Amino acid sequence: MIHCEGLVKIYRIGSREVVALQGLELQVAAGEVLALVGPSGAGKSTLLNVLGGLDRPSAGLVQIGGRNLAEMSEAVLDRYRREGVGFVWQQSGRNLIGYLTALENVMVPMQLARVPRRARRERATELLAAVGLGERMAHVPAQLSGGEQQRVAIAVALANRPALLLADEPTGELDSATAREIYALFRALVQRYEITVVIVSHDPHIALYVDRVVSIRDGKTSTETIRVGPRTVSTEEVYSEYVVVDSAGRLQIPEDLKGEYHVGGRVFLERHPDGILIRPEK
Repeated sequence: MIHCEGLVKIYRIGSREVVALQGLELQVAAGEVLALVGPSGAGKSTLLNVLGGLDRPSAGLVQIGGRNLAEMSEAVLDRYRREGVGFVWQQSGRNLIGYLTALENVMVPMQLARVPRRARRERATELLAAVGLGERMAHVPAQLSGGEQQRVAIAVALANRPALLLADEPTGELDSATAREIYALFRALVQRYEITVVIVSHDPHIALYVDRVVSIRDGKTSTETIRVGPRTVSTEEVYSEYVVVDSAGRLQIPEDLKGEYHVGGRVFLERHPDGILIRPEK
């Protein structure tokens, strides 16, 4: 579903250039629920903006469903943003229009896509029922809890039947119990509507609720955490963490290992019976 290769994004701030993505590579399968984690400024939100067509890459390849976003005209890219991808933001004020009911909010994207009114209402009613708000359709955001507002936001994001759903800190303003409900909802919607979900998160327990966790550091993919064995959503699950090696052979050594073994600017690379040995320069 997602293929990024050598992805670069450079922002110009006055006379300065900020390299937010530095040759990032990423593969996401259709139907996968992926989490992006990493420190502030690592490039997570920038990557989400590029995947969503909000920012064009400075260099490299970014394909969604086999379509190269960098080669799209403005008109085609606008249609992609409207119908090919859905967004859920952390702040409810960015997701919803305060004076509209939940039903009306979900209908807005379809109105922009010129869907007939009857079909808009039927789709909005279906989606609100799917997110557990069938009885709250006539309520405006101020009459809903934070978790309910995010459920409406998810329904809005799915209104025009996108294949990809992007969520930037969707549980950042919610308590842990409500956050778990939102993660479970993403999982249920993936099964029901055959979508792919990418979540940016600082939640330390996010690995319990997704298929894979990719850590981004300094604008590149650093490590991947993958569940070992079946999904049980318990604290006893076992995970394997892998260091990502990109197509150019580059990898990022975790900071704790760099400090423990005094790995600096240069290292020795040696063949070893079990693989490759990285040994610091003495």
